[in-house]
Amino acid sequence: MIAYKSEFLNVLQSRGFIHQLSDASALDVKAAAGPITGYVGFDATASSLHIGNLLSIMMLHWLQKTGHKPIALMGGGTSKIGDPSGKDTQRSMLTNEQIDANIASIKTVFSRFLDFNGGASMANNADWLDKLHYIPLLREVGRHFTINRMLTFDSVKLRLDREQPLSFLEFNYMILQAYDFVELYKRSGCVLQMGGSDQWGNIVNGIELGRRMLDAQLFALTTPLLTNSSGAKMGKTVSGAVWLNADMMSPYDYWQFWRNTEDDDVVKLLKLFTTLPLDEVTRLAALQGQEINEAKKILATEATALLHGREAAKAAEDTARTTFETGGLATSLPTIDMPRAEFEGLGVLAAFIKAGLVPSTSEARRQIKSGGLKINDTAVTDEKMLLGAKNLTPEGVIKLSLGKKRHVLVKPI
Repeated sequence: MIAYKSEFLNVLQSRGFIHQLSDASALDVKAAAGPITGYVGFDATASSLHIGNLLSIMMLHWLQKTGHKPIALMGGGTSKIGDPSGKDTQRSMLTNEQIDANIASIKTVFSRFLDFNGGASMANNADWLDKLHYIPLLREVGRHFTINRMLTFDSVKLRLDREQPLSFLEFNYMILQAYDFVELYKRSGCVLQMGGSDQWGNIVNGIELGRRMLDAQLFALTTPLLTNSSGAKMGKTVSGAVWLNADMMSPYDYWQFWRNTEDDDVVKLLKLFTTLPLDEVTRLAALQGQEINEAKKILATEATALLHGREAAKAAEDTARTTFETGGLATSLPTIDMPRAEFEGLGVLAAFIKAGLVPSTSEARRQIKSGGLKINDTAVTDEKMLLGAKNLTPEGVIKLSLGKKRHVLVKPI
């Protein structure tokens, strides 16, 4: 552990956020001397961010909590290209209207983590990228990049190594991201860009461009790749990504995701995704055996409260207690309404797909073979089973379950 002078770097280090850091001593001195401005960029290629983005959002949160100024940069311009990092194929081209709608949807999350009346701000790189003229951009910015070096970056090299095409449009993404850093420095005095470990090369490009164009000293800070104790990438469930918007993933399902954390990951996730004091995390880390489940519930409730509010987190916790600890049917479980005409005679495979518990019929069949799918707490054994009024509980619903943790109520209307 490095003894940093600045509270900002000390907090990030002690909570496990720092993977790579450029010129740590100079950034430490600057952050200790007074407020600095830092940013993270978020492309709007979907209508919601996911928990992979949450690591960066939490860094913006701690940047502000330790007295500095965070900028959440919306990629209204770069979303028209799509970041090639980690992708084998080019992203689908989005219209301006789709990107604007995605940004409007994504923005709702940030007010939970940042105080926009207390120094945090939001920017959109379309404000400057859309106004760039091609030849002036090539003359002013493009001359600072060599093709030789651009070909060595992972976002390019991995795609070429796999013999997958990389469009000229995508090839320009790193230039525009670097230009964002320079533009935010000029507009807001922003000296720090943060992001995931896969963004290191892109951020370093921005540092070098700032030095060449403006003789500015800029800094990079990246987080580790989010993996569980077995080494697998976190942030996926059977039904897909762990989204941050409530209309993409209910507060209850979000709570359950954290509750289902592996034992060895609880302490790491408490540090990264809650604001609990570290001495409280240390206390929870000492729990053994079945007591570790209490730490998991605290993780789930605190993480959910940060995103969806304390009331929604408490409701999710109460629903789980009713469902799992008292054996009752919690009517506050995620519920989907279904027209009665559609419900009568609905195949069991289609029902679990509609409920979002499995992504496909093949996965549903696999779960049936292993005893993983249940209707009203009874294992499904016949993949050709049809649902109907005979399956309704006294409450007028059907409870669909995947394993012991995930449940959805289907209500015919």
